[in-house]
Amino acid sequence: MGIAEVSRFGVVEPEDLPDDLRERIGVIAEKSGFVPNVFRALGRRPAELRAFLDYHDALMVPATDGPTLSAAERELVVVATSGANHCTYCVVAHGAILRVRTKDPELADHVAANPYGVVLESRQRAIVDLALRIATDSAGLREEDLDDARDAGLTDEEIWDVGAITALFAMSNRLAHLTALRPNPEFHLMGRLPRD
Repeated sequence: MGIAEVSRFGVVEPEDLPDDLRERIGVIAEKSGFVPNVFRALGRRPAELRAFLDYHDALMVPATDGPTLSAAERELVVVATSGANHCTYCVVAHGAILRVRTKDPELADHVAANPYGVVLESRQRAIVDLALRIATDSAGLREEDLDDARDAGLTDEEIWDVGAITALFAMSNRLAHLTALRPNPEFHLMGRLPRD
């Protein structure tokens, strides 16, 4: 794989995707100002890209009814999980989104680089700790881990969200490793510099 390649399996440009996917990716590109490379890489398998987008949206778009993780907390889960799995693409991409959501230019870097040592509010600490437990030792998950999350104020629905988001991104991290997915350069500056 050459240094400028996005994926070791090649990419599919949005204009070459089926109509429904071209439309969905177009909305994302319009909002962000570019097409995230993950969609170009997964575009070679349209059915899988559809399933990924559907599950991603089900987990990452906060529900409007009842207690739920905020959009920033969801991204915190992704960054912690992706850091634990050494996924450069997801740390860079979702670190950018976390910076935008929190307006904190440093949080994502600290969570990705040293999630156990970063100073966090108690609710954030519980979210990160639970995501790390599930990402690194899901078979070792104990009731005490869930009690710690509850003690920090997470509901069972929010605990489920942490687990489901961790699981989806553990899969996504592995696909990024398989494809040697390269982050878009635009992600590196998001949330660090004012947007034009």
